[in-house]
Amino acid sequence: MELVDLAFRYPDASRLAVDGFSLKVKPGELLCLLGPSGCGKTTILKAIAGLLKPTRGDIRMNGRSLAGVPTEKRGIGMVFQKPQLFPHLDVGANVGFGLRMRRIDPVLIRERVREMLHLVQLEGLEERGITEISGGQAQRVALARALIIEPQVWLLDEPLSQLDANLREEMRELIRSIQRKLGITTLFVTHDQEEAVVLGDRIGLILEGRLHQIGTPPQLLETPATVEVARFFGGHNQIEGIVNDDRFHCEAGTFRLLHPSGSGPAVVVIRQEGVVPGDGTNSLPARVESARYMGTHQRVNLETGSLSLVMNAPSYHIFRPGQTIMVRFPPDRIWIIPSSG
Repeated sequence: MELVDLAFRYPDASRLAVDGFSLKVKPGELLCLLGPSGCGKTTILKAIAGLLKPTRGDIRMNGRSLAGVPTEKRGIGMVFQKPQLFPHLDVGANVGFGLRMRRIDPVLIRERVREMLHLVQLEGLEERGITEISGGQAQRVALARALIIEPQVWLLDEPLSQLDANLREEMRELIRSIQRKLGITTLFVTHDQEEAVVLGDRIGLILEGRLHQIGTPPQLLETPATVEVARFFGGHNQIEGIVNDDRFHCEAGTFRLLHPSGSGPAVVVIRQEGVVPGDGTNSLPARVESARYMGTHQRVNLETGSLSLVMNAPSYHIFRPGQTIMVRFPPDRIWIIPSSG
């Protein structure tokens, strides 16, 4: 599937919700579309499904444009944030609904419903009422209903956002298992970085309606293309300066880089985890402004005189406001982004 220069503007909106969005989805991959609320993720899914008509651009399946093709003929199964089940139908009837609309033989429908319920681990619940099942079970029914029609593409719009943390983790594993077993091309929309990293073969990061970077989870986490991408993935420590081979020169001093990185103006981006207590390579003194316990770690705000830094440190460390400590930036934790990028 391919999206070509896709754009969409809602009526009376002052700007495009999606602007110049292009990507190719590889057959059989699970591609996560990641971004904050309101960035255009759901709009893109609805356009693919035929629920919204793009203002500009094209959507192609196997090289064929879907312009003018109705939703039911696009070969797409979609799962929404809320399950969207029919309350007057039981579980089996909800799962088999798409096949009944296609006038498939009832005997075959019953067989396929049983297969789908086995796939989503709801065996034996065909006759259970929708009001008698849990939220997690309802979302499994929605997954089965979308898959029973054997779609070419599976679209999932934040399907786990309404579930509690433990159930969400369980459902992630189920979705990944189903996707791998069926080999179905899948687009999974989420605002949750961890979810995208755990699930996605690739991640497309969307900010303000534009695709900023697409790649594998390690590519986005370890080699962000822009400061905006780095910031989204926790790179809130940003230092402007000059790169010269394997050295970075800035107001705070000179820091060693892991690899030669050219020359010229650049921005160093360091995640909170990349600021480490202690002396050594790339170290400097810093004053503790505040320290907040976060459960698995502490969030420590630091001032160096020329820099304001945020550090995630182990919870067993004791930090007191006003205290001066040494911190360092290991070379392998530093991202270099040319200023022109």
